[in-house]
Amino acid sequence: MKVTDVRTFAVDCFRTNWVFVKVYTDEGVDGIGEATLEYKEKALIGAVEHIKDYLIGKNPFHIEAHWHNIYRDAYWRGGAVLMSALSAVEMALWDILGKHLGVPVYQLMGGKVHDEVRIYVNGWFAGAKTPKEFGEKAKAAMQKGITAMKWDPFGKSYLEISNKELNTALECVAEVRAAVGDSVDLLIEGHGRFNIPTGIQIAKELEQFHPMFFEEPVPPDNLDALKAVRDKSPVAISAGERLYTRWDYKRMFDLMAADYIQPDISHAGGIMELKKIAAEAECRYIPFAPHNPSGPVANAATLQLAASCPNFCILEIMYSDVEYRKDITTECLKYKNGFMKIPDRPGLGIEINEEECLRHPYQPHVLRHYTGALTDIRPPKTEFYF
Repeated sequence: MKVTDVRTFAVDCFRTNWVFVKVYTDEGVDGIGEATLEYKEKALIGAVEHIKDYLIGKNPFHIEAHWHNIYRDAYWRGGAVLMSALSAVEMALWDILGKHLGVPVYQLMGGKVHDEVRIYVNGWFAGAKTPKEFGEKAKAAMQKGITAMKWDPFGKSYLEISNKELNTALECVAEVRAAVGDSVDLLIEGHGRFNIPTGIQIAKELEQFHPMFFEEPVPPDNLDALKAVRDKSPVAISAGERLYTRWDYKRMFDLMAADYIQPDISHAGGIMELKKIAAEAECRYIPFAPHNPSGPVANAATLQLAASCPNFCILEIMYSDVEYRKDITTECLKYKNGFMKIPDRPGLGIEINEEECLRHPYQPHVLRHYTGALTDIRPPKTEFYF
């Protein structure tokens, strides 16, 4: 079997663009991956074109060798663009191998440890502006069986936060906690916003609400700062969505800078690289909670990975999405009592509809995190989708 083509499909999904990568072979067995890289899609597509030049004519089953060669020969190693492109291609190669052998990818990773995985939802808050509105949306999500939810209550703050802004954020958390009671886990997102003293201050204020964790309290490019917050935080700290490969994670592990790790399958190197990172975490007794707010292919790949990781803890997933998400892939999710079943179909268990993808072409979007528009992530009246 030989690779004959590699194509990208950038699909507008309102808040950003999904980027799917499809690898074709001369035996008609094709593989799909996802490299969604918010607001840097054009650079990503160019990086995939470079990988295509390498991959055409090669045997798709030599996954470890291809990963090594692409990473090595980039020279400018790591970073979001290269690693996202490589991640998607790597996913697609595992998808091809699983389909060729007629087994799900988790079987190629050593088999199942988990038949189902616990999830927490992101995006449940779409459109909410006031603490009361957050509380109302949280209650509605809980009534659909959600047992854990994450959001960023910090408005447009960056590095520091005023007393007024902090009080508003804490009121928002209080409204959500009151709405869902103690039966739902709350996960508080920081988006790498704050400096060390502000991160510590917020962590101390959050303790009263018993969050599962406080995510990315400081910017991702200084792990010593993350360690400084963790050392003085009374609540668990999570991080890692903007770290790439096991080499970035080595320093995090050496510092023991986070209580939960959150590598992203679309950015940190793909399925096997996350398997290696999870194994490093396992021997340090650090829970593995992959970052996963992207599209349906990334979710399918992460579910396959989660099935085979003993220290898997909880998986992020979007609560709702654009209406046509159901049309662009064959995604079929089974959710019950806070858990999602691991699919058993060959490969990643998902296909894209190329024609439907082309009906929703790339649209430019901008980062909302520091504009006060963070909850404007869905079209009006978007429904719960899984």
